[in-house]
This record gives sequence, structure tokens and C-alpha cells, in this order.
Amino acid sequence: MRAVVQRVSKASVAVDGKARSKTGPGIVVLLGVERGDGPADVEYMAEKIVNLRMFPDENDRMNLSVLQVKGEALVVSQFTLAGDCRNGRRPSFDRAEDPAKSNTLYQAFVTACTARGLSVKTGEFRASMDVSLVNRGPVTLLVSSRKEF
Repeated sequence: MRAVVQRVSKASVAVDGKARSKTGPGIVVLLGVERGDGPADVEYMAEKIVNLRMFPDENDRMNLSVLQVKGEALVVSQFTLAGDCRNGRRPSFDRAEDPAKSNTLYQAFVTACTARGLSVKTGEFRASMDVSLVNRGPVTLLVSSRKEF
């Protein structure tokens, strides 16, 4: 499982030109599910992401989590994060999990984050979405349950 996590001032997602979700200050999580991922990957990613210290403390050091600052999360499924661009110019998506299992794990991730006390909004699985955000900092982090980065 891979994620791009961005600290944001605000974020929103629209589907077919209609607003689906919006958040205030917090994080956007673009989540990619890879073949072989399972419940342990969900738990690792949820625990890691909700507790990432990516918000400034009183000394302006990145020392607080989204939970500590009472921020929100917008979680968007993004299978293209499993893309492999090493060969040629067209990405290979062989590492991406099949849609049914991917959706199950995506929903489990949302549930795991919510269970840890995070207010979570979502995109729409398998939809073409317009995701808007204001990256605060900017702060963008990569997280992998396989600890690839």
C-alpha cells in the first residue's frame, strides 16, 4: 500500500462537476492499493498516517499529528500510485490490486483512520474526480506499507 500525504489548508473533491466532499485544515491522503496488500497493511498505514508529525508546534517545528491539531482528512483512492514507470513511457499497472479487493482495503483504511479518532471524508471509488487542495507548507510525504520509502 502506498500513499501520498499532503498537509493542507483546505481540500475538496468533485465528481461529474458536483461537490462530493470538502475539508478544512488537515491532510489529503492519495491511497494506492497494491497486489498482496491486506489487513496488516491497512493497520500499518492508518497508524502511521494519523500519527505522522507534520504540523508545526509552538516553536514552528513539525512535531504534531493531524489528530493533535484536530485536523480532518480527505482520503482519495488512486490506483495510479501502483504504476511502474521504469520501462518505456507508458506506466504499467501490474502492481495495482483488482478493483473489488482494492475497494475493500480502501474502505478498511478509512474505517481504521476513523477508529483512531480522525474525521475522514472520501472521494468516490473508481470515479473520475476533480481533487482540489491548498498544500500548506508545502508539506508532502510518501508512505509505503512495504517501507519502500
